[in-house]
Amino acid sequence: MWIYIGRRLLWLPVILFAASLLTFTLGRFGPGDPVEVILGVRYEEQAARNIRAQLGLDKRFDVQYREYMWGVLHGDFGESYRFRGRSVSSLLFPKFLVSFQVNLAAMIVSLGLGLPLGFWVAHKQGRWMDPAAVSISLFLMSIPIMVTIPAALWLLCLKWGVVPCSGWGGLFDLRIVVPAITLGIPGVAGLARLMRASTLDVMGEDFIRTAKAKGLSNFTVDSRHILKNSMIPIVTVLSFALAGMFTTSFIVEFILGIPGVGKFTIDSVFNRDYPIIMAMTILTSTAFVMANLLADITYAFIDPRIRYQ
Repeated sequence: MWIYIGRRLLWLPVILFAASLLTFTLGRFGPGDPVEVILGVRYEEQAARNIRAQLGLDKRFDVQYREYMWGVLHGDFGESYRFRGRSVSSLLFPKFLVSFQVNLAAMIVSLGLGLPLGFWVAHKQGRWMDPAAVSISLFLMSIPIMVTIPAALWLLCLKWGVVPCSGWGGLFDLRIVVPAITLGIPGVAGLARLMRASTLDVMGEDFIRTAKAKGLSNFTVDSRHILKNSMIPIVTVLSFALAGMFTTSFIVEFILGIPGVGKFTIDSVFNRDYPIIMAMTILTSTAFVMANLLADITYAFIDPRIRYQ
């Protein structure tokens, strides 16, 4: 196990190097000049040369990349091109925190409803509840989020007046209800269907029939054998969901006025704010690699048959 974890960790700098180098190359040689964005209508060639010298954009490519990555290793992602005098860390991390809270609330909704629903429906196979639940899940997954948000706002804000219509007040504010529902409901449908399929696969295994033949109660079989082994495919999905906890939907942020990282990143792309884009690439790449490693480790604890050499 520990040897496997060590090998996976050794791949982390290789993957991050490839992702950072590709993004850095596109930022330097791609279309658009960040200096032109900074100066706007006040663009002058002499002023542009001065800014390039200040930002180090007049140096060789390899020197720029080496200096940038050296700063990243020390926790310095540079200075924003758009917000002069502001570090990337001071701009990104507060927005990461907001996005994390939104996704945490949505994940609580998805897990709290989707997993029990899928497990329960699997035990109702052949009855009317099974196709009804699957049909409802497909219907909920097919509704675009730009439809569910106005519907939730009309019902909860305008019709009933139980939540504010927009803005952000944190995880424990009533304004978290609408984004949690609109982002969490599609997750409920997806997790319920996945949990149902996984549970049905486990219920058909020989060791489940053996457990029942030994006279174990249905509760014991469900809790100790079926549920535990049904969670293996769920862990894979949750690992990627965990990696995306720091990013939210641009549409949700735009409509509800949430100061998360989604809209901020889109604006940074249009404004050629490459330090912001680079930081997002490195941080999200790290999150996905670590989440994938965490999922592989979790497999071994869920299913003792899994052993990594």
